[in-house]
Amino acid sequence: MLPVRKEIIARLASLTGLPEPEVETSLEIPPDPTLGEYAFPCFPLARRFKKAPQLIAAEMAEHDWPSDYVERVESVGPYLNFHVRRSYLYNTLLPQILREGPVYGILAEGKGKTVVVDYSAPNIAKPFSVGHLRSTVIGNALCRLYRSLGYKVVGINHLGDWGTQFGKLIVAYRQWGDANRLLEEPVQYLYHLYVRFHQEAESTPELEEEARSWFRRLEQGDREARELWEHFRALSLEDFQRLYRYLGISFDSYMGESDYNDRLEETIELARSRGLVKESEGALVADLEPYGLPTCLLRKKDGAALYITRDLAAAIYRHETYSFDQMLYVVGAEQTLHFQQFFKLLELMGFSWAGNCTHVPFGLIHFKDGRMSTRQGKVIFLEEVLKRAVELAREIIEEKNPSLNEKDSVARAVGLGAVIFGDLINDRIKDVEFDWEKILDFAGETAPYIQYSHARVCSILRRAAAEEMISANGMDTELKETTTSGDAAPLKVHNSFGEPEEETLIIAMAHFSEEIVRAVRDNRPSYLARYLLELARGFNKFYHNCPVLTASEEIRQRRLQLVAGVRIVLRNGLALLGIEAPQEM
Repeated sequence: MLPVRKEIIARLASLTGLPEPEVETSLEIPPDPTLGEYAFPCFPLARRFKKAPQLIAAEMAEHDWPSDYVERVESVGPYLNFHVRRSYLYNTLLPQILREGPVYGILAEGKGKTVVVDYSAPNIAKPFSVGHLRSTVIGNALCRLYRSLGYKVVGINHLGDWGTQFGKLIVAYRQWGDANRLLEEPVQYLYHLYVRFHQEAESTPELEEEARSWFRRLEQGDREARELWEHFRALSLEDFQRLYRYLGISFDSYMGESDYNDRLEETIELARSRGLVKESEGALVADLEPYGLPTCLLRKKDGAALYITRDLAAAIYRHETYSFDQMLYVVGAEQTLHFQQFFKLLELMGFSWAGNCTHVPFGLIHFKDGRMSTRQGKVIFLEEVLKRAVELAREIIEEKNPSLNEKDSVARAVGLGAVIFGDLINDRIKDVEFDWEKILDFAGETAPYIQYSHARVCSILRRAAAEEMISANGMDTELKETTTSGDAAPLKVHNSFGEPEEETLIIAMAHFSEEIVRAVRDNRPSYLARYLLELARGFNKFYHNCPVLTASEEIRQRRLQLVAGVRIVLRNGLALLGIEAPQEM
């Protein structure tokens, strides 16, 4: 937490009698920079002080606020607005950014705490579709954001590797399978067999019963069924990991649904011992109606366990293994009822940590011609989307900068960044319409716009270094003002900025770590995505209105320091979203 923010929170807590965490949550960043850098809404204080919020704000503004960090405080209606000293921003904050470089924005608020993040979770033997994109990139961004605050993060890919669909695949493979094609393109071929099964079952319905029979054999440990299932699983996982590596994503665990088979009976018995289980028409159910939730099926009458039973077993295992402080489930909003039932069962089973489990819902991806259906074969493959994005980026680079070095690696960074950011820029709870033109648009609210801003920053610094006006030992070394001997000298003292664009940039950089905290607090990476977009816009306005390399020496040095700070924040911020920041484009 920045010292100025910490000071404001402490003073407000002392004046209002509110706990510091509550004050911190309430403290806002005004939409209009002229209103200050922070604003505190006084609405919650009306009942406590029995006064109108406007009057409370006016009275609080009369207190002795100025300090080394705060220049002045004023009331604007029901808000108390704080203006930070410009000398602090330039002489303390900017040197901190330049000094910390790659670790600027990293805090220790979560030190000693563990967060488990359950995300992505594709189904074995089915291709990675665009429908998996949201959980994958939102979950990856949350892992990175939590780590930046000092949390120990355990990323789990709870694979969908069990269920009646494997009976269908076994039947399909035994009837129409080709071992060579399976090895050549495993997931695509298994998907082809899955679609064919459903097509054939329309005219031959007895195939469905045969599939159920083979799944029962799999559950009972039948050797042939088990060997085929393990083969399908291993080939699928290998293919998934290839795609994850391409995206720059890794997991700490790939334990899927099947890994909890030997814990299901123990889990059901625990629920039974708490009086939560009863028999209904041969099935086992948990009555949650007294808690405003529908009755929950734990085991079918044929003995098959349900998703919720496996989730219960997995949650218990994870707490035993990781002793987590929080566990996040990055799963679509259509599963909200499932998680309400799941968390309530954990609570009723006596687990005090049930309250630390959180569903992080997100909206669906819609298509102009309807929803996807793996049974009908209506799927847009994620790998196809990524490849098309990279190809388009390569074409644009070839057209606009044919002499660029390492065009392939830059195209990969830009193409993947466009797809990832195209998802993360949206509030996760909203549905997203998948549109090729929109997601591959390299202008406007996109990662390529931010990446190009970063590349432009790097170009300015390279040109300045080439003129030997600054010390720049490679682009991974932060900008420092130098003496004639080459030793780092302190930054010159500035109490104000010459242009409003300069002031806007340093204020925006000051809020970087706060945007990270806010994104973690609400589990919304979109906050950071929007912040980076605004910072890039602020830089480009600065770039067009404020000459850097041709300015007088003092102004040039001041602006080069600002530019170097922008580079650090853009690079660090994109990395937290899982996006690369090319130095040239």
